[in-house]
Amino acid sequence: MARFIYSVCVVLLLPVAVIYLLWRARKQPEYLQHWRERFGFFGHLPRRANESLIWLHAVSVGETRAAQPLISALRERFPDHQILITHMTPTGRATSQELFGDSIASCYLPYDTPRAMRRFLRHYSPRFGLVMETELWPNLVAACKTRDVPLMLVNARLSEKSAAGYAKLPTLAKETLQGLRAIAAQSQGDADRLKTLGAHSPSVVGNIKFDIDAPENQIALGKNFRTQIGQRKVFLAASTREGEEALLLDAWMRNVPVGADDTPLLIIVPRHPQRFNDVAALIQAKDLCTQRRSDNTVIEAKTDVLLGDSMGEMFAWHTLADVAFIGGSLLDFGSQNLIEACAVGTPVLLGPSTYNFAEAAFEAQAYGAALAIADADDLVQKTLALLHDAAVLARMSQAGLRFTQYHRGATARTMELIIRAVNG
Repeated sequence: MARFIYSVCVVLLLPVAVIYLLWRARKQPEYLQHWRERFGFFGHLPRRANESLIWLHAVSVGETRAAQPLISALRERFPDHQILITHMTPTGRATSQELFGDSIASCYLPYDTPRAMRRFLRHYSPRFGLVMETELWPNLVAACKTRDVPLMLVNARLSEKSAAGYAKLPTLAKETLQGLRAIAAQSQGDADRLKTLGAHSPSVVGNIKFDIDAPENQIALGKNFRTQIGQRKVFLAASTREGEEALLLDAWMRNVPVGADDTPLLIIVPRHPQRFNDVAALIQAKDLCTQRRSDNTVIEAKTDVLLGDSMGEMFAWHTLADVAFIGGSLLDFGSQNLIEACAVGTPVLLGPSTYNFAEAAFEAQAYGAALAIADADDLVQKTLALLHDAAVLARMSQAGLRFTQYHRGATARTMELIIRAVNG
């Protein structure tokens, strides 16, 4: 009965979903593309005779990037299978194309109505499915169970905040979690919260994001940027969210002598591309000399702020930075990924909101790879102190490398779980 009521609500909300797509298309016209897929209607997918298909769902950019080591492992273990990756956002789909090209098929996962999910599974007939992180779709899970398609939740994380939300629908959450063939949780805390909601014996395997290797071309790009900048110190605000840039810029102007010869270069990389122009306007309104990465020009000595309005270059930004603040942690967004910065030895500053990466944030600080900040002024002041203390920067850099190296191996453990679940 709980899933029936849920399904009725989803169907009734479909007109709202259409309005939402039109609203998002104002800044991202890509939201107007591939609409039929969102309702369970798909084009022809070329496949060799008797070729099996593995399906992986990665809702957006972060999940798609996190899936890289897992997809490599799947290709090695199942070389005769085609791989399909599904998304919910255009940026996720574009990231898939950037990372994998045409070697992997991609489409949108439809909205979670019973009929749309049945059409999806009937059209692609996957041998098994993998859902990244925290995407729980009751009708999708039920349809997979009916068609005997093993479905697994991998790199699973569940914050206390999200767990409290699912707990408001206990029957539906329990039914959905128990319909999964296996769950590979990032941490013991994630596994415990999933188990409290009704999951059967989730396995703790670690975070696949630790297994992502920094691409050589991104490292080279970062070093090239560093050459252009010279000896000037660089502070990176990575993956910032709405409202954080204004707080950071105000604090920067209160605490930093803008225009002085030894003023650090501030680089801001917003999390979402649809906000690039808004952030550019915000910086320019502060009368700061601004450059945009998209202009593809040499970084000038007079530049106060460099706007990283590009996609897929986060490893390059972290490579050139002396200190990196991880966005989404200054305001209550739960933080973005701090692992990439630590993986290339960049010292990290984190705001008070880290629930999406709670364990990684705690351990990074315990290792000495990251420092906590209370607010925007504290962020800028700690940054300036670090930039003038080479010894502390060096220790934090080495700590970040040790931290990420220690936590590698989640992909191999996840693959062992997948193979047991599929063969069992």
